[in-house]
Amino acid sequence: MHMPLFAANITTMFQELPMSERVQAARRCGFAAVEFLLPYEWSLEEIYAWPEVESVDFILMNTLPGIDGSPGCAAIPARINEFRTSFKETLRYMNGLDIGMVHLMAGKPSENLPEAESCFVENVRWAADLVPDKIILLEALNTFDMPDYLYSMTDHTVSLIERISRPNVKLQFDFYHQQLMEGNLSKTLEKHWKHIGHIQFSSVPGRNEPQYGEVNVEFLFDWLDEQNYHGWIGCEYKARKLTPEGLTWGRRWGLGLE
Repeated sequence: MHMPLFAANITTMFQELPMSERVQAARRCGFAAVEFLLPYEWSLEEIYAWPEVESVDFILMNTLPGIDGSPGCAAIPARINEFRTSFKETLRYMNGLDIGMVHLMAGKPSENLPEAESCFVENVRWAADLVPDKIILLEALNTFDMPDYLYSMTDHTVSLIERISRPNVKLQFDFYHQQLMEGNLSKTLEKHWKHIGHIQFSSVPGRNEPQYGEVNVEFLFDWLDEQNYHGWIGCEYKARKLTPEGLTWGRRWGLGLE
């Protein structure tokens, strides 16, 4: 048994602070790593000027939203050039912040799903071949928050990963989305274990700290330990009030303020 490795998501956590202070706040609460989903509005020089940035690992970011604000466009045939141009900008941030994982967003194709899936498979293969030393993650997003997204179920997402057939394309498994869509979290994890690349959580309902939700995250964290999961677990939630006050769930693992 070993301790789970938790990463603070500074996009969703510490919203009581400006972004420039969130890395320092995460460090004070015991986090050694952070997810930073959308760093694009800050230059790399600005980010490196933030307090304690050098003392933390940036582990995950997202690809750019579509120019129309959509959740990506990798599955939209008319927008292949937009996707590939924007992915190169994502890669600039990944290299600049030494980020090893990226959640690649598919988008909401409006018609001809087989064509959209074929476009997506080719785009992800292209991206995976471009960055063989990085992990590309695909995440099923629930239909309540993200209607019409290309995939919302784990089986469908894994079928696309198997079709893409690149060793650096993996499944991002978020307890929040999967509980809303299918539940049975440990069994679903077990079924798709070989494809798991990253795990995230938040409460269901609410997307807040896990102690407020219906999912027994302590059971799941212990279960992950039993499987010898050595990857990061991303805290992708929004605090109900002040982030440090809501970290009571993490005291068992040394998180929170003294």
